[in-house]
Amino acid sequence: MTVRLDILSDPICPWCYIGKTHLDRALSQAPSNPFEIQYHPFQLNPDMPREGMDRRAYLEAKFGGKEGAVRAYAPVVEHAQAAGLTIDFEAMKRTPNTLDAHRLIHWAGIEGKQLAAVDALFAAYFTEGRDIGAADTLADIADSIGMDASVVLRLLASDADRDDIARRDAEARQMGVTSVPTFIVDGKHAVPGAQPPALWAKVIAEIATQLE
Repeated sequence: MTVRLDILSDPICPWCYIGKTHLDRALSQAPSNPFEIQYHPFQLNPDMPREGMDRRAYLEAKFGGKEGAVRAYAPVVEHAQAAGLTIDFEAMKRTPNTLDAHRLIHWAGIEGKQLAAVDALFAAYFTEGRDIGAADTLADIADSIGMDASVVLRLLASDADRDDIARRDAEARQMGVTSVPTFIVDGKHAVPGAQPPALWAKVIAEIATQLE
């Protein structure tokens, strides 16, 4: 028997990257875990221009200057290092609109490659500094996980699933989700934030006991 674990996430959210790393660590230590994982769209910046914007300008506008941005990201750096992650902030030149990245995650899910897509997007953005709002980048990521890049490029050039992704994002906000990552266990219990592996180990153990 499986238990649904719905994850609301954005590929440019560092806490989502850290949260997935923590969850993956707990899952690797419990290979018979009951979770069936599904990712859902939530854009940190739903009003971002479609072409994205210069990252420095974005951070200074959001946090009131460079010092504010440094202060805001200090806990991210600390928690990322503790999780064994390297985030190359210097390499990140643009803050993208992530609607197309969410479309790719959706299409990857249809092919059973959703977790691979999420991992590849996080790596592309946080460690390689790539623009994951660009169609060529997304097609290259699709190719790297065994999807047909030419099909993905054609889909990205169309409006396929744009309205659906926007609707699902809006529905999450209507449900009361205000930040990501948000994990929803079995459609009932919301677990917000980048929780440590120990918490997930406890959740997995409790669910296993209930299923028995």
